[in-house]
Amino acid sequence: MFENLSHLALQQYWWVLISLLAALFVFLMFVQGGQTLLYSIGKTEGEKTIILNTLGRKWEFTFTTLVTFGGAFFASFPLFYATSFGGAYWVWLLILAAFIIQAVAYEFRKKPANFLGAKTYEIFLVLNGLLGTILIGTAVGTFFNGAQFELNDMNQVLWQNPARGMEAVLTFHNVALGLAVFFLARVLGLLYFIYTIDNDLIVARSQKHLFFTTVLFLVFFLYFLVWLLLKDGFAVNPDSGEVFMEKYKYLNNLLQMPVVLIIMLIGVVGVLWGIISTLFFQGSKGFLFAGPGTVLTVFALFLIAGFNNTAFYPSEADLQSSLTIQNASSSHFTLVAMSYASLMIPFVFAYIYYFWKVMNRKKITDEEMNEESHVY
Repeated sequence: MFENLSHLALQQYWWVLISLLAALFVFLMFVQGGQTLLYSIGKTEGEKTIILNTLGRKWEFTFTTLVTFGGAFFASFPLFYATSFGGAYWVWLLILAAFIIQAVAYEFRKKPANFLGAKTYEIFLVLNGLLGTILIGTAVGTFFNGAQFELNDMNQVLWQNPARGMEAVLTFHNVALGLAVFFLARVLGLLYFIYTIDNDLIVARSQKHLFFTTVLFLVFFLYFLVWLLLKDGFAVNPDSGEVFMEKYKYLNNLLQMPVVLIIMLIGVVGVLWGIISTLFFQGSKGFLFAGPGTVLTVFALFLIAGFNNTAFYPSEADLQSSLTIQNASSSHFTLVAMSYASLMIPFVFAYIYYFWKVMNRKKITDEEMNEESHVY
């Protein structure tokens, strides 16, 4: 089956999978967003325990998706993995550290004789939510704005800035995406609290914070999106492989791929309706609209970054070193083998969906926290 597909078709198939994993990961960062709200929404020890337990039942999904995303990128587009992870390593080391302290915090916050104290691990969770979201969003911003690297004839990466990826914060368009991801994660976290927690005070505070958080999210997201559609993009000549700057490249990608445009519009509407139904109609299920809406929107953004003859990891230092799904991918044989392995993905999703439903079969209450033998 897969062996009969062309190399380009397999590359496109894997970019779709990569884009889907990235979209799911951004959605699952509602856990990180919720953690940054720990002290704003939770005013007592009992309220903080409720918040961390509704988030703690999902944090492994976020971590697992991040690891899967990295593994899939390594298998399908190893040159990107070697270039970004090998060159911009300070960014990735900080992201990794942020997720390590999250795992430690959930494991040890309520352990007996915790010599660091619960407060220390709560701060770890807030830092994870802050650094994890902003740094990942900023790093993804380089997919559209470029990074400072060159590749030699042996495809060895020569990073042109000693900051090793941290220089991305000097481009405000990158930071705008990072802040958009941060505030989107907080919006999703608030909607998740309203959907899963049976506590009037927590729900009331979440609804109060939702409006201001939404405004900040929209400011940064709309800035990023409008600027993206108006900026020059990194186009690729399909015949020669030459990379060049094209006016309104990402806007052209949307217009030339109407299916992707429809996906993005449905996603944006889903996010907005999830927020509006909660703010103005006192609904409690806005998360069920905003979550899938987030997945569709991020999915569309990744598709316009890599499809339609576009360099998905452009180089500011040397345009011809820019990475495309054609020059950065694994061999035909490797992609065929990995594609057969990818047929297991629907079963993994079904497993996650089942246990997600089981864990959310009823809202979390104070009484449940008192009865639990283990709480985070």
